[in-house]
Amino acid sequence: MTLPVSSLLMSFQLVSTLPTVGLQTDPAIDFATLLPSVELRIVASAVVLAAIVAVWGLGAKLHDRDADNVSSAFWHLGVTLFRLVGVILGGAFIVSIWSSSGDIATISEQYGLGTQTLVRTGLSATFFIGAYVVTTVLGRLIKEVASTRQEISDHQREIIYRLAQVSTYLIAVVFVLSVWQADLGGFLVGAGFLGIVVGMAARQTLGALIAGFVLMFSRPFEIGDWVEVGNHEGIVTDITVVNTRIQSFDGEYVMIPNDVVSSESLVNRSRKGRLRLEVEVGVDYETNVEHAASVAQEAVEDIDEVLSVPQTQVVAKRFDDSAVVLGVRPWIDRPSARRKWKVQTAVIGAVREAFADEEISIPFPQRELSSRGQSGPVPLTDAPAQERGQHDGSASSAGSAGGAGGAASGSSNGSSTESSSGTTNGSSGEST
Repeated sequence: MTLPVSSLLMSFQLVSTLPTVGLQTDPAIDFATLLPSVELRIVASAVVLAAIVAVWGLGAKLHDRDADNVSSAFWHLGVTLFRLVGVILGGAFIVSIWSSSGDIATISEQYGLGTQTLVRTGLSATFFIGAYVVTTVLGRLIKEVASTRQEISDHQREIIYRLAQVSTYLIAVVFVLSVWQADLGGFLVGAGFLGIVVGMAARQTLGALIAGFVLMFSRPFEIGDWVEVGNHEGIVTDITVVNTRIQSFDGEYVMIPNDVVSSESLVNRSRKGRLRLEVEVGVDYETNVEHAASVAQEAVEDIDEVLSVPQTQVVAKRFDDSAVVLGVRPWIDRPSARRKWKVQTAVIGAVREAFADEEISIPFPQRELSSRGQSGPVPLTDAPAQERGQHDGSASSAGSAGGAGGAASGSSNGSSTESSSGTTNGSSGEST
């Protein structure tokens, strides 16, 4: 980069030693005679600007077309050069219109602008226009290469293009500063101190920025994937250099900083294009477990959304309090939350109907009490309800009979007392 800059500066010195012959040389077309008034020059400049805009629009339309016998990169390069030549010619024509009348010389003398300043301005504009052309060609080239490589996503292609664009313009800025003989050493030192201050003040943001670049090139997930990051689960809607945005299944948009995404555990359920579900079902301890597993597997395989390969598995998982728990594990493709819940609901319904047809019971939670002092279950009551009812009826009959007997006894005793007493009294009177 030192050699071109030094050669440019030498050319500047050479140009500065030359008299302003270029501005005073008679042009091939005498615009001062053709356009004697300012109004005519303004109209001519407007017409040239309209032509430049037309050429630019035509180039945009040509970019959208694809040539059959020409490579896409060369085609877009040619179209870009065509637009660039149109802009340069139009600009030169406008400069010629106003320089022939002496207006540019008057303005340069009024503001103290020499030939060297004008040359530097022209070179600076040339560098920026060249940077634009280079970035356009690079963008088309990167797009063409990315279209043939499936491992390069659209988001990665955009990031690569932006990095190339920024790098190209930075190089152009360095060349322009060299043209104007700016102190690049002081500029770089100041930029270094500024970078340190910004890095200390915004280290979290810079950490998220660096993590964003890492995520974009490591590609743990893509836009549209079903992911779970920490406690957040949903569909990825956007990936930026600072944060990742997902939409939860409750309709909420969650923005997660990229440094958090890099540090948290990440689960991507859409990565492989298929997902295994698991539904647990319990069967009674008296049920043949192998028969129940085969019934559940046949019921699940008849569901349309369940894949035949890999095959559905039914495994015995554990002994539960009231049942032997079976795990039904079907596979689905194009995993999404909607397909997951749909297939899971279908699996539960199919297994329930199949068990009902085969008279396989799904037990409810049960508890059995036992005692160390006796064998068998412990009764919760002393006697069954029917026996208690009969016992209560016989007790009521016995109570009624006892009451009647007591009344009869009392009457008999009273009669005896009265009779005995009367007899005694009579006898006594007679005796007296």
